[in-house]
Amino acid sequence: MCLAIPARVVEMPDADTAIVDLGGVRKDVSLALIEDVAVGDYVIVHVGFALNKLNPEEAEKTLALFAEMGHLVAAQDDLTGNAA
Repeated sequence: MCLAIPARVVEMPDADTAIVDLGGVRKDVSLALIEDVAVGDYVIVHVGFALNKLNPEEAEKTLALFAEMGHLVAAQDDLTGNAA
């Protein structure tokens, strides 16, 4: 299964690279596939490439859903004694 996730651009060392924040983890990503990206924008990231820009409200909704899923999985693991 493939997963593309929203990430906020926090730095742009050059025109073709951005450093994004993924829940506190910073990662270098390529901007080769999209244009007009600025610090503060949200982008969809997949395998090290920013695929497109994302509306900030949609990005925050998606990130909140991911966080909720993580909490539900952790709660289920606590109930069943399983560790992910």
